[in-house]
Amino acid sequence: MSASLSGVARNFSSLFTVQGASGTSTAAAISSILAASVGGTIANSGASAINPITALAIAQHNQTTDIATEAIQPQVLRDIAAFTTAVKNAKTPQELLQNPTVLKVLLTASGLGSQVGYPALAQKALLSDPSKSDSLAQQLSGSNAQWLSTAQTYDFATKGLSIIQNPKVMSTITNGYAEVLWRQSLDAQTPGLSNALDFIQNAKTFTSATQILGDSVMRTVVTTALGLPPQIAYQDVNTQASAITSRLDVSNFQNPSFVQSFADRYLAIVQSQAQSQPSNASGSIASLAAQSMGLLA
Repeated sequence: MSASLSGVARNFSSLFTVQGASGTSTAAAISSILAASVGGTIANSGASAINPITALAIAQHNQTTDIATEAIQPQVLRDIAAFTTAVKNAKTPQELLQNPTVLKVLLTASGLGSQVGYPALAQKALLSDPSKSDSLAQQLSGSNAQWLSTAQTYDFATKGLSIIQNPKVMSTITNGYAEVLWRQSLDAQTPGLSNALDFIQNAKTFTSATQILGDSVMRTVVTTALGLPPQIAYQDVNTQASAITSRLDVSNFQNPSFVQSFADRYLAIVQSQAQSQPSNASGSIASLAAQSMGLLA
């Protein structure tokens, strides 16, 4: 994969279906901004020795081997062993979810790692019945769809421990835990790389802007790649969804090539944001892209 951002930028003009007569010029303007702002190449931010798009290609190529290596790190091995023992020996879901290591492994593997510090909330959400509209899992899904998805997957409320004690399910969770930790290590060197990998893996399952907005990773990748300003989060969901669909044909997420290019675009913008200084008169790439689409005054 080429390290030249100018080559990548030239391809970005074909990524989006933009409504209106100005679509072609808008896409071209974004491409020009991406190339011109960094002189046609992707520079290093200091966190990584390689550009982010190359880092993504390497991570995709080495993923299986690197996750396996992560899984045998001493602390990871201890966490997985403690999780496995606790699941096998638990008598009730309530007992199981009171175990801090179980919660850490389960939440991390389920994309809820940021919620590990809220054990009481996590226990109540996962023990609630996801089929009931007033359940905590349903209520929390408005801000993070992973709560409902996780509660539905393990269904502690109606199926007890039968699902999570399935050896194949336990293996999936522990493998997922190691994968998330591996992705976090990548982010330490290349900001946004974990999100890009997650996006590439799951983008095809999203068919609407509303779904995208309900998933924290998809929301971050899509709004960043489209140059939508953070302030859009203060608008109602329908307005946010319209801002996305007016710039993006979500059905393109069924196309692996489009998804890969979109992830590359996201990483290029994150890299540029990391390099940008507050005093930089031209601002970040995202801000410039947003201005070109008339999103910022």
